[in-house]
Amino acid sequence: MSKEKASKEIVHDRYKDLALVEWAFRTSKTVELEMRPIHVRKEERTRGHAFLVMMAYRIVQELARRWSEIDTTVEEGIKEVSQLCAIEICVNGKVRCNQVPDPRRSVRNLFDAAKVKVPTVLPYSGIRVATRKKLP
Repeated sequence: MSKEKASKEIVHDRYKDLALVEWAFRTSKTVELEMRPIHVRKEERTRGHAFLVMMAYRIVQELARRWSEIDTTVEEGIKEVSQLCAIEICVNGKVRCNQVPDPRRSVRNLFDAAKVKVPTVLPYSGIRVATRKKLP
């Protein structure tokens, strides 16, 4: 490339940007996103998958930026926030809603830094979420 098209500083800066690309790829494969290869055949599904991965990556970037102020990595923050739970509220033997208890101080600090307002009550959908790990 000629000096007129790009100075050595621009070439150097673009080379350094490769580290950001490598970090993005590594992040998408690790704990934060746990993205694994999926096999899709239709173009719209491939585009949908790529869109979701990029959106999740953008959220990880934003959490990293916001949680850096409180010296917490995204992996640490997600692990801490994942301990938040909800309590099923039953009326006459039927579940009506889920109450979210006040989070402990460390989780509240993470939500505050991320500028996330946690609702106190969630509607009950009847959907059970199974975790990969069995709880004792």
